[in-house]
Amino acid sequence: MYRHVFWDLGGTLVNTYPQLDETLAGVVHKHGGQVTTAEVATWTRRSTGAAIDELARRFGIPVGEFEAAEAALKDLWRAYPAPAMPGARELMDDIAAAGGLNLVVTHRDRDSAMALIGGLDLPVDDLVSTSDGHPRKPDPAMYLAMLQAHDLSPADCLGVGDRPIDAEAAHAAGIDAAVLESAAAPVDDDAEHSVETLDQLRPLLGLRQPES
Repeated sequence: MYRHVFWDLGGTLVNTYPQLDETLAGVVHKHGGQVTTAEVATWTRRSTGAAIDELARRFGIPVGEFEAAEAALKDLWRAYPAPAMPGARELMDDIAAAGGLNLVVTHRDRDSAMALIGGLDLPVDDLVSTSDGHPRKPDPAMYLAMLQAHDLSPADCLGVGDRPIDAEAAHAAGIDAAVLESAAAPVDDDAEHSVETLDQLRPLLGLRQPES
């Protein structure tokens, strides 16, 4: 069983995908193109950049229009955060009560990440971001920095994310990985664990399921 969790933020602790998928699809629709949010979802689960590149190529729309729409959405989230994933806050509280740490490892800039976390009142013990000068995942630098900062053994930790790069980065730091994915948008990755809800992580952490 694991004790400490290294959390990805967007798409893992925060349910950013529905609005992101709708926003990118909306750019296509504005140009008269036809794409469903389900189609967009198959690309955003790889990465937002991959989705933008694919949509720009398929529909002949400048990449900058998608990037501008994404930036506007992030600005909106500063005032009106996307919702927390179901069960996220309760699970994080239980991890803390059991003596574990909730550590966020994110590509999002620190100000944006802290705004999301604060707006949703998520009990985060520490956060490391690419805006701290670390390279992006799958480079393990952020995970290694967090291990060192808290003097943690990788064997006691679980990296939880929603994309293959989250698992790759965790593995490169010697940490086992779990990927949150849905049947509608499956992820091809090498994680030790695959879950459809955050509560399915509880047995891995030695925690009881919440009472219904």
